Amino acid sequence: MVPCQHIRQYRQCYGACEPLSGDKFFRIFEECNGDCFEIYLEQLSDLYPDDYHVMLCDGAGWHVSPDVSIPENVEIVNIPPGTPEMNPQEQIWRELRTQGFHNKMFDSLDLAIDQLCKVIRDLSPETVKSITQRDWIVNCFL
Repeated sequence: MVPCQHIRQYRQCYGACEPLSGDKFFRIFEECNGDCFEIYLEQLSDLYPDDYHVMLCDGAGWHVSPDVSIPENVEIVNIPPGTPEMNPQEQIWRELRTQGFHNKMFDSLDLAIDQLCKVIRDLSPETVKSITQRDWIVNCFL
């Protein structure tokens, strides 16, 4: 008999990475919606108040909702539908899944969240840069 896991509980991880420095900013929420996205953006803005953040997003409903208040130092750029290759953050998600969740089962949601936090902490700036740096991004800052 092969063990299997039926998912009944969820948490949502919001994340952004900075390709030039390798900095990362992740938060875990109970839901993916406009309210949580707004809180995430506020926390990002508050942590890096002197930076201007350009975030590539996939156009999910909470990314484009007119009800979401976007801080002045944050700009949302929605990429075309079906083009995850345009968003380097998508490769970060894949790296987190590969490093922390490949062929693993967890006895509780808390243990899965602990594993996610560990994998995020272990994600080095060098790895973030190697995954997210694209010529077209780097050239914007030259």
